[in-house]
Amino acid sequence: EVQFVESGGGLVQPGGSLRLSCAASGFIFSNYYMSWFRQAPGKGPEWVSGINTGGIYTRYADSVKGRFTISRDNRKNTVYLQMNSLKPEDTALYFCARGDSSDYTRGGQGTQVIVSS
Repeated sequence: EVQFVESGGGLVQPGGSLRLSCAASGFIFSNYYMSWFRQAPGKGPEWVSGINTGGIYTRYADSVKGRFTISRDNRKNTVYLQMNSLKPEDTALYFCARGDSSDYTRGGQGTQVIVSS
């Protein structure tokens, strides 16, 4: 069973930073492209960022490019999302998934990020 445990969210002021973590289990982590998504209240999931199996190639949504950095540690079966210069519009439930923006498997509860002064 594919499972993810996301952590690292919280309340932060605009301009602040957070580092999200996602621990994966139930599959061979190093074989899969991994992504982060977010979902704001009343909206559908929005793809945020993705990283290839080796951690070399990364992609970002235009809304976060230059502010967020995705990385992974295949020894720890964990993917990270470093979020800097946070804005109120970044407020959402963030979750990780196996796969890319068009074909993904979600398996965790997510972690809430609130950007507010």
